[in-house]
Amino acid sequence: MQKIRNIAIIAHVDHGKTTLVDKILHSCAIFRDNEQTGELILDNNDLERERGITIVSKNVSVRYKDVKINIIDTPGHADFGGEVERVLKMADGVLLLCDAFEGAMPQTRFVTQKALALGLKPIVVVNKVDKENCRPEEVYEQIFELFFNLEATEEQLDFPVIYGSSKQGWMSTDWKKPTEDIFPLMDAILENIPPAPIAEGTLQMQITSLDYSSFVGRIAIGRVARGTIKENMPVSLVKRDGTIQKSRIKELYTFEGLGKVKATEVKSGDICAVVGIDGFDIGDTIADFENPEQLEVIKIDEPTMNMLFTINNSPFFGKEGKFVTSRHVRDRLYKEMEKNLALKVVETESPDSYLVYGRGILHLSVLIETMRREGYELQVGQPQVIVKHIDGVKCEPVETLIVDVPGEVAGKVIELVTQRKGDLLIMEPKGDLQHLEFEIPSRGIIGLRNNVLTATAGEAIMAHRFKAYEPWKGPIPGRSNGVLISMEKGNTTAYAIDKLQDRGRFFVDPGVDIYEGQILGEHIRDNDLVINVVKGKQLTNMRASGSDDNVRIAPAIKFSLEESMEYIQADEYIEVTPQSMRLRKIYLTENERKVNAKRFVNQ
Repeated sequence: MQKIRNIAIIAHVDHGKTTLVDKILHSCAIFRDNEQTGELILDNNDLERERGITIVSKNVSVRYKDVKINIIDTPGHADFGGEVERVLKMADGVLLLCDAFEGAMPQTRFVTQKALALGLKPIVVVNKVDKENCRPEEVYEQIFELFFNLEATEEQLDFPVIYGSSKQGWMSTDWKKPTEDIFPLMDAILENIPPAPIAEGTLQMQITSLDYSSFVGRIAIGRVARGTIKENMPVSLVKRDGTIQKSRIKELYTFEGLGKVKATEVKSGDICAVVGIDGFDIGDTIADFENPEQLEVIKIDEPTMNMLFTINNSPFFGKEGKFVTSRHVRDRLYKEMEKNLALKVVETESPDSYLVYGRGILHLSVLIETMRREGYELQVGQPQVIVKHIDGVKCEPVETLIVDVPGEVAGKVIELVTQRKGDLLIMEPKGDLQHLEFEIPSRGIIGLRNNVLTATAGEAIMAHRFKAYEPWKGPIPGRSNGVLISMEKGNTTAYAIDKLQDRGRFFVDPGVDIYEGQILGEHIRDNDLVINVVKGKQLTNMRASGSDDNVRIAPAIKFSLEESMEYIQADEYIEVTPQSMRLRKIYLTENERKVNAKRFVNQ
């Protein structure tokens, strides 16, 4: 019997997965005593650190009591569900982390459902029991109920539960008796997670994730399902569609600590990285050279939203970015499709534009943000949900939305959600908050977060997950206000902005370069208004009383990328460059906008 355990850590966003992995790495003495590691060791790309979420799953391994434990840290956000689904294939068991106050959240349900369906053995960790008004017993009941509703087997329902605080670095079987370390959790892993089975026979290994090295190119990562894989071994690569390519393995690596170690052979049950195979995709099988047998192809939930990506054709194009042509944008999107399974790119009639399909706004915004940091300039249109015709009925994606808010503002939230065709299903107290559950079309969620946070003074906690396609719910009211549009190209002046402040709220500061057709602010009425913020004060050498007042300008509103995506309408684009982000009309001149106005009325 080999001493290997493969375990995935799953949880809702922000319930402490990556923090727990930190503590496991430290307690298993992966680092030297004097080594500076910082926090959230695995969230190693800039975007993950800034947002405080895991976007890409990662592998590490630790040794505890002479057993190698491969740990897979997964994202908690449903938009990255494609990432979770495929890496669960590498595990024999899961650690389900749950916040001791929040309990089971929508994404907890989403990832648990996937894990139980694969027959993985769960260990439940109720985390953050050091929080005020936490309720570990209730959360334990809630998780048991969740498992029962997801039709877990009797063996899965008999799950061990560990309480603790990964931030303070302790775990215990009883939350009232804190311990000094997290070893009770490690012992529970050894006791309850089955060892990786050894399957004799010809080689089978499914590629579940990719790595890239500038020295050796693309690296395939996966778990050996059967047989043994060796260095220099001739193999067959079975593609998703069943076609077979002959290839040879050049180098093999296994995961040790945070890095990889070279190996000459890897037996079934262990996770390894393979160098030397060309033209592979995620979901392909590396199989025996003579008698290749394919493993079941990974199925990924379909995308629910699309956006138009197009080249930057504004007057400021090419000023900041290195990659600005349609060929650059196209190559980058197709490269992303190789490793981002839930993403789909479709070419449009125009050679400069591509429709990109994704799982949600966050999924697409992370791609846009990554591209702008790499030096790309592009423009994106309004996110659209994907409509299907099922049995002749027009259907749209519907999501389950959960909002936790202070009781006194719950009424405002219910009003906002019902305006967007949401139905209230559950309303119950949860500690000192009200817990609301809705069913709402995905269209209704676009732009909802801003309004809810404004109405609740930032106190609402929102989470949503895709439920199913259901019949079309009818029109949903969009943005109620029009926008202020620039009439001229030039530099904004404080004098002009000051005089126009009663017309609306501005998105730009004085002294900024703007162009005709750029959106400068939000109008107080529901129609668009064209304004001139470039004109300066007429200077004469006569002094006049009253005209030399101090200029008092309200600070400009700055949108994040997601907020911009939720704000724009069908006739507007977001221009994204490495240093700036501007909102603009698709047609820049007033005349073109009037001619093409009817095109956007029907959308």
